[in-house]
Amino acid sequence: MLKAIGTIRREAAFIRDVYGVMQTLKELQPDTTVTIVNEIERSVDRHGAKPAILFEGQSVTYAAFDARANRIAHWARAQGLARGDTVALMLENCPDFPAVWFGLAKVGVVTALINTNLQGDGLAHCIAIVDSKAIIAAGDQAARLAGLLAETGMAQPLWDFDGKHGADLTAALAHQPDTRPAAEHRANITGGDGALFIYTSGTTGLPKAARITHNRLRGMARYARILGKVTEHDRVYNTLPLYHSTGGGMGTAGPLIYGATIIMRRKLSVSAFWDDAAEHGATRFVYIGELCRYLLNAAPHPKERAHSLVAGFGNGLRGEVWQPFVERFGVRQMCEFYGSTEGNVSLVNFDGTVGAIGRLPTWLEGKMGVSFVKFDIEAEAPVRGADGFCLKAGVDEPGEAIGRIGTGGAAAFEGYHDKAATEKKILTDVFAKGDRWFRTGDLMRRDKAGYVYFVDRIGDTFRWKGENVATNDVADAVAKYPGIALANVYGVAVPGADGRAGMVAMTLGEGFDMAGLAAHLKAHLPSYAVPLFLRIQAEAETTGTMKLRKVELVKEGFDIAQVSDPIWFLEPGKDAYVPLEPEQMERLRNGGYRL
Repeated sequence: MLKAIGTIRREAAFIRDVYGVMQTLKELQPDTTVTIVNEIERSVDRHGAKPAILFEGQSVTYAAFDARANRIAHWARAQGLARGDTVALMLENCPDFPAVWFGLAKVGVVTALINTNLQGDGLAHCIAIVDSKAIIAAGDQAARLAGLLAETGMAQPLWDFDGKHGADLTAALAHQPDTRPAAEHRANITGGDGALFIYTSGTTGLPKAARITHNRLRGMARYARILGKVTEHDRVYNTLPLYHSTGGGMGTAGPLIYGATIIMRRKLSVSAFWDDAAEHGATRFVYIGELCRYLLNAAPHPKERAHSLVAGFGNGLRGEVWQPFVERFGVRQMCEFYGSTEGNVSLVNFDGTVGAIGRLPTWLEGKMGVSFVKFDIEAEAPVRGADGFCLKAGVDEPGEAIGRIGTGGAAAFEGYHDKAATEKKILTDVFAKGDRWFRTGDLMRRDKAGYVYFVDRIGDTFRWKGENVATNDVADAVAKYPGIALANVYGVAVPGADGRAGMVAMTLGEGFDMAGLAAHLKAHLPSYAVPLFLRIQAEAETTGTMKLRKVELVKEGFDIAQVSDPIWFLEPGKDAYVPLEPEQMERLRNGGYRL
């Protein structure tokens, strides 16, 4: 009886939350004339004297933030920039970052948010693919861009806030008025028009520029309320890169439209995290999963429980980190969601079920336009039945998450600047002739209660000994062994063997003992999933948004002639990993082991 009452209460709360989300996102129609500019300006008008951003000893009020953005808008007009033009922005986190894109949006100019870690061909690619008319930067990024422009002959003017490596933007802004530009400069701009370009992280190649419309940016911002419950009374601590959708959309645009104060940091500092949170009275923080893992792996801090944080909101928090994080740091609630910068599939974990990225009961699929289809790992394609249509994944069966493409609201898929890249993400004739669905590229499983769990990224899951190996399952098992700080799992080709063998790139902490690792993994994983190779790294290779890089690791494999890091090998029939020596390497090349 009590169990039944609990289930009824859970369902009632879930229905209430889902209804609230649908009502919140319902207004994001492509023909609306309300833009992100309108929403932030309304917030400025309500909260003018209140701090909008706290940063390195500065307190920037909403009014001052708006004034800075207004100068940017007038500067853009003075440069001849027009509606629909694109300006590339490459800045570390600072108040000028959102002020630039907010100001440019006031006159209909689109901002391309460039990853501050990029250089060389990747950086040139990101500037070129969106046809940038100008570049704004500062500090090391300005120096890097100046070198790139000189080397490549690219013609975009470089504007440097410091005035050292390009035209002096600070001096130019001093001559511009701080009043709002006439609304006529963005007349007829609708929710379907572009506001930003945000780039995919580049874990599998050159970044793609995702087109972020005003509606999509407004939707990202709303998740600060939907997920994080942010109000004007909150102080939101944001250490994430502002060029990414979680840090820049939900973590910056969100607090701004709801009148909260953002505690902004130039970049994440694990050692300073709890000092900042305590000193500035942070009530909520924005996370991606690896941030929480870094904090959990750090040594105890005297202020790690002497803070006012009541919740974290974000994505990518793994189950093995979630509960220990809550228990150690006293943050009562972690609010997890699933979504991608460009996609139309969003899931929200409203009730804090540990490890779940959201919930989608089967009865809600049609309304939400989200489904899970069977997937063939070897063919890397959805499975279709005799009638040619895709087959739905069963309970607890991994399947690719897909989203039905509509014309407005949460169902829209605006795609990339590259039309060919856009078409690759669209699956057609899924359940009916002519239907179109967005492919997330992510494998998920759904339990009988509708809770959804991330399984793996398509392309990361590999086959070995005729079985599918999910890298996240292996990483979870590895991470449970004492002394392992971070585990990055991938599959590598072995001459003469079908499929790919498991390999783990690991960074180590205190108390690690190689002697017991093999026994631990054999006790926690099926035999086919136990990694054959280990690579010990001093530091993990990550993208700017803390996603683990795998492409280069896969290419290098276990070749000790190429790799300077120590490589360990679990020889068939042995009970412990041993250093991979040239003799063993030769046997592997010649098919001398029965694997």
